[in-house]
Amino acid sequence: MVAALVAAWLLLSAAACAQREQDFYDFKAVNIRGKLVSLEKYRGSVSLVVNVASECGFTDQHYRALQQLQRDLGPHHFNVLAFPCNQFGQQEPDSNKEIESFARRTYSVSFPMFSKVAVTGTGAHPAFKYLTQTSGKEPTWNFWKYLVAPDGKVAGAWDPTVSVEEIRPHITALVRKLILKKREDL
Repeated sequence: MVAALVAAWLLLSAAACAQREQDFYDFKAVNIRGKLVSLEKYRGSVSLVVNVASECGFTDQHYRALQQLQRDLGPHHFNVLAFPCNQFGQQEPDSNKEIESFARRTYSVSFPMFSKVAVTGTGAHPAFKYLTQTSGKEPTWNFWKYLVAPDGKVAGAWDPTVSVEEIRPHITALVRKLILKKREDL
């Protein structure tokens, strides 16, 4: 009897410990307006996570291309998730309010934006620590791009010298796969 109880307890303990593996959508982040947001709300869609900066040489090219991508593919199956960062060349010095105003006014940005974060080092946002650890690629400048699949796993990572247009085929392939899966599930 005691052995049976111990065995049952061990099985329950093992089941409780066997949680699913952590992924990008398990994290929370503060949006550009100061509200805590669970990234879980983006689960089931494809995300392109980007550390952005307003005063970088890559700003114009990337913001225009990211907004076009959002317009073409979002927001039901895809979202650009922008995280301003001031770690590289101090090229994002403004407040969150000013960053949002700049992006919306200059580029008509409609994709989700989050509060300014650190993306590297000990103070890095946990979501970026996850992206870095699972991709094996740590941002070394502004406009690093991480492609996150609907299940929250990293599907690719690119530095700022790789244009959004160059990675568009990877993004559209994931979105196409997602749409076909949803049709099959109907």
